[in-house]
Amino acid sequence: MPRRDRHIVGLDVGTTKVCAVIGEPDDNGALEIIGVGLADSEGQRKGVVVDVEATVQSIKNAVEEAELMAGTSVDRAYVGVAGGHIRGFNSRGAVTVNGRAREITEEDIRHAINAARALDLPPDRELLHLLPQDFVVDGQGSIVDPLGMSGSRLEVHVHLIVGALSSVQTLVTCVNRAGIEAQAVVLEQLASIEAVLTEDERQLGVALVDIGGGTTDLVCLVEGSVCHTAVLPAGGEYFTNDIAVGLNTPITDAEGIKTRYGCVVPALIDDDQAIEAPGIGGRGPRLLPRRRLCEILEPRAAEILDLVRDEISRAGFLEQLNAGLVLTGGGALLGGLAETAEQRFGMPVRVGMPFGVEGLVDIVSSPIYSTAVGLTLYGHYNRGVETYFETHEGGVFRRFKGRVRRWFGELF
Repeated sequence: MPRRDRHIVGLDVGTTKVCAVIGEPDDNGALEIIGVGLADSEGQRKGVVVDVEATVQSIKNAVEEAELMAGTSVDRAYVGVAGGHIRGFNSRGAVTVNGRAREITEEDIRHAINAARALDLPPDRELLHLLPQDFVVDGQGSIVDPLGMSGSRLEVHVHLIVGALSSVQTLVTCVNRAGIEAQAVVLEQLASIEAVLTEDERQLGVALVDIGGGTTDLVCLVEGSVCHTAVLPAGGEYFTNDIAVGLNTPITDAEGIKTRYGCVVPALIDDDQAIEAPGIGGRGPRLLPRRRLCEILEPRAAEILDLVRDEISRAGFLEQLNAGLVLTGGGALLGGLAETAEQRFGMPVRVGMPFGVEGLVDIVSSPIYSTAVGLTLYGHYNRGVETYFETHEGGVFRRFKGRVRRWFGELF
């Protein structure tokens, strides 16, 4: 195929940054990252577009930087979606198996899947993802592929994700006006799964916590399947605002202080360490103890982690996370956050960075690129999907056989 047709683009339009990653399959079938672009995000608030023109320009800036690095131009991308309008919940569908032999056919499977997705959605909501968990035949669960099995009743368990139609369409409009076609719109934490989680973690039970600028995105996996998703209304911007207020410094300078010196465990900081905090309204800079910064960040970190813990506990999956937590996103870069999470959750915690790609690995090996790299991997696993309305669920479901994934994909 022509070289340009080989390009796979992941576009993460976040609250504080827009990230574009360009990849292409190498001769061995691995994904090689050849271009990366990063731009300040203007026009987003808590993962939702609030200024179309500013968002379009931010997308253009990120894509142009990635194109310049890759030495090529692109016109299609897999786009990440987030925001408080996202809702996820589990569902099931069941059918009676017909025929004398009681042998499960493709038609039975499709009918069960259609029953699971039969939602009475308001006109302003749309189904974004239908994620398979397992099948049940006459009470026997954990079946990956029921085709050809004998039984009288077939059930399927799925996780459904819906979003606000207006928010999704506005995001797609911004991407299109930036000269890019949205090949698929993918929930951001699902994309991050592809980039940062190992297969062992997925099978043992793990929670991926993506701390972005405006929100914290959560997804729980048990036995390789997505069992819970949520978007929590707190993120890295809260840390930045706390610093600005606590140190009486401008927001832009507070962001830089957080990035360079942020730590949520005061005990990890020496008493003689100091930072410079610019003043507001022309006032001169001041030298302050770095420990003071940590004391500002510590309670906010505890609050966000407690929100995550409460959400997982409410959903009933806290005791099933045998592989613990994986923190990613820009907020995961705060010093001591993983250690704090281990203490509050009583389970192993690590910071997740993208892996499983070739090429510009040194650039993308940071939590801030997890979603964009994950979107590119998602596209790599779903070659041939042409529009965002044809959502095929790819690498997230590696334990499902190809034909079962095809049945789910054909519904979109």
